[in-house]
Amino acid sequence: MKKILYVEDDQATANEVKTILSNNGFEVDIASSGKECMKNMKKHYDLFLLDIMLPDMSGWDLFKNLKKKDENCKCVFLSVLPVSSERMKEFKKKGVIDYITKPFNKEDLLARIKKILG
Repeated sequence: MKKILYVEDDQATANEVKTILSNNGFEVDIASSGKECMKNMKKHYDLFLLDIMLPDMSGWDLFKNLKKKDENCKCVFLSVLPVSSERMKEFKKKGVIDYITKPFNKEDLLARIKKILG
């Protein structure tokens, strides 16, 4: 079973995403802050799903911290902030696998996660 750590401070969104992914065979843990995410790095995760706007640091700063700890970690952003195609190209060069915009379509979210994790 593939393990995902979803970093999201909005409990309703975190629970919705966890339910969608758990019902489709993924094991999902939730962290509500960047600090909590970094504490969970002791465990192995196949994917980090990151919000951009977190209470203690930006999702981008968290992404950079995760990459310092494990340059091979897979990270996807799930955020309400839109991103341009130019910005997405920059993200991909730095190692971001995908960027999903909220509100998201459940089937699209699931399809994209399944594609990333095989």
